[in-house]
Amino acid sequence: MRFGFIVPHNYGLGDPQDVVGVARKAEETGYDSVWVNHHVLHAGYILDRLGDAPYYDALTLLTWVAAVTERVRLGTTVIVLPYLNPLVLAKTIATLDVMSHGRVNLGIGVGNLKHESDALARDFHNRGRYTNEGIAVMRELWTSLDPAYDGEFFSFSGVKFSPKPVQQPGPPILVGGHSRAAHRRAARLGDGWHPMGLTPVQAGVQMQPIRDMANAAGRDGSALDLSIRLELRLIGDGSDGVDSPMSGTPDELVRTVEQYEAQGVNELVFSVSTADVDFIHRTMDGFAEKVMSRVR
Repeated sequence: MRFGFIVPHNYGLGDPQDVVGVARKAEETGYDSVWVNHHVLHAGYILDRLGDAPYYDALTLLTWVAAVTERVRLGTTVIVLPYLNPLVLAKTIATLDVMSHGRVNLGIGVGNLKHESDALARDFHNRGRYTNEGIAVMRELWTSLDPAYDGEFFSFSGVKFSPKPVQQPGPPILVGGHSRAAHRRAARLGDGWHPMGLTPVQAGVQMQPIRDMANAAGRDGSALDLSIRLELRLIGDGSDGVDSPMSGTPDELVRTVEQYEAQGVNELVFSVSTADVDFIHRTMDGFAEKVMSRVR
């Protein structure tokens, strides 16, 4: 089992070094990966939570994190692909992969905030097709010496693309989302599935049809990664529990991690949804010392 941690760049922290410090802490305490969220504008629940407070850009921050770490993988949970041009995103991700010596995981999703999508001049209703094509475009650029593509949204040929990512055939693409379309996308186009909040049993039940769809499409369903994002609370260190499968005493969390592993989960990616950086650090330390050390 691998363990990841999401940095609090989306909680309005005035000092960006507090955000970067969580990434450093994750590496120092033995976590396997560091992750960032992605929104461009404050809209919907983001506006309600932050008002005018900062939400730092995902890929700029992840590049900074790459420069101050050496080992942890660098993940997005998730990039809202319809907000971005996939040719530009492919360039950014390839560059980050080269500069980090092959440490990038690209989690992608279609987004669900229509207000934000409209403000960015995107067609909210075709975001699924755009995302599918965007994945194909990025893979073509990452792998082909003479990339060419002719699709609904993008068409190009007679170009070169460099640098290629260190990881070939490109950084792993983990598909977020719980819809049937997201399941198909993960099975047919992704390297794994990256849902939120599933219990161990839900994870096993919902992943099997995705693996079956991958096999039916001529892919190896057993090779798909299952990486689940969860809120983390360690009860017994002065904190209250929350509504999450990963909220409990150390003994309870050890058992829960073992249950996830038994269901074929490869990685648990944790968030601690607060601007209280000291509390985040205590939670990271407590989990590493009291749970992670026991299940490895």
